[in-house]
Amino acid sequence: KKFGKKNILISKTDWDSFETSWDFEVHPLLDETKQGQVPNTIESAYENWKEYANTNFAKLKENEERLNELFIEIYGLEDELTPEVSDKDITIAKIFDDKEDIYEDIKGNQYILTKEDVIKSFISYGVGCIFGRYSLDEKGLVYAGGEFDISRYNKFKPVEDNIVVITDKEYFEDDLANRFIEFVRISFGKENLEENLKFIADSLKGKGTPREKIRNYFVNHFYKDHVKMYKKTPIYWLYDSSAGKTKRNSHDAFKALIYMHRYDEDTTGRVRIDYLHKLQRIYENRVDFLRDDIVNNSDASKVAKSEKELEKIMKQLKECKEYDEKMGHIALSRIAIDLDDGVKVNYEKVQTDNNGEKYQILAKI
Repeated sequence: KKFGKKNILISKTDWDSFETSWDFEVHPLLDETKQGQVPNTIESAYENWKEYANTNFAKLKENEERLNELFIEIYGLEDELTPEVSDKDITIAKIFDDKEDIYEDIKGNQYILTKEDVIKSFISYGVGCIFGRYSLDEKGLVYAGGEFDISRYNKFKPVEDNIVVITDKEYFEDDLANRFIEFVRISFGKENLEENLKFIADSLKGKGTPREKIRNYFVNHFYKDHVKMYKKTPIYWLYDSSAGKTKRNSHDAFKALIYMHRYDEDTTGRVRIDYLHKLQRIYENRVDFLRDDIVNNSDASKVAKSEKELEKIMKQLKECKEYDEKMGHIALSRIAIDLDDGVKVNYEKVQTDNNGEKYQILAKI
C-alpha cells in the first residue's frame, strides 16, 4: 500500500508539470518546489529539473519492482516471473540532454523528454504569460474566459489587445520574439539574459545568433509544436497570410498570434487594420529604400544583396495584399464565438463570412 501511494504521488506530480494538465501551476523551470530556489540561469534550472525528474523516475521504477517482488512472493511465482521492470514501461518523464543519449532499454517510452522538449515547453509557458493565460504572480490558470483583469499581472504584463505579430525580421518592437525575450529577462533577471538566450537558442535547431534562432523558431516551428501539444485543438490561433498556400508559394509575409479565450468579434478587424496594414506600409517603405539603393550603390555585391531582398519583399507585399482581401471579407462580418462550442467549430466559424463563404485566414490545423 505504501509503495502504491508513493507511486501515485510521483506520477501525479510528473503529470502536473505539463501545461496540458488541469492542475498545472507553473513551468518546472520556474517552480520553487522543484528548484528549491529558482536560479538565475536557465541552464541551472534545467539541470535542477532534470535531476528532480530523473530521481523520481528511478524511485518509481524501484517501487514498482518492489511491488512486483511482494506479489511474486505472495503468490509463490518465483519460478515463473521476475520483478524487473523495463525503463520503457515507466510512465513518467525522464530527461535527456540529447536524442543520442537515449539508451536501448528506454526506447519506445513516450514520456522521454530531451532538452529541446523542455525548452520548447518553457517557450510555450512564456507565450501563455504573454497572452495572460498564466501570470508570473499567481500559480495555475489565470485567464480562460470571463472578465480579463490586467491587475493580476504585475511582474510581467500581458499584451493588451490580444494580438502579437510574428515576423522574419524585427519590424515591430513588441513582436513575439521580442516579447518572449522580455519574458526571459523578467523571469530570470537581466544580468544573465544573453547567457539564458544562448542556452535557449542552443537547444533549438537552426543557424544564426541566439535572437535570430529564437525568431526563426517562432516564424517556422512554434505553431506546429503548439498544435501538436494540444492535439489539434490549439488555444492560440495563428492568422497567417500563407494559409492555404503550398510551402513553395508561401512567403511568411504576415503572421499574428491571438489567444482564443480573449477573441472577440473585432479581433480580425484589429489584426487587419493595426498590424497587417502597418506591416504593408513597412514593406512598401522598404521597397522604395531598396530600389533607391540599387540605383545609387556602386558596390556590386551590395546591389546584388539588395536585389535579392527586394525580390523577397515584393513577394511578401503581394501576399499581404491578397491576404488583406480575404481578411476584409471576414472582418466586416464581425464574427463572435462561443467557447463552449470548442476549438474546431470556432476555428472554422471565424473563417466563414455571414454569407457562408469560407476564407482561409488561419493556419491549417
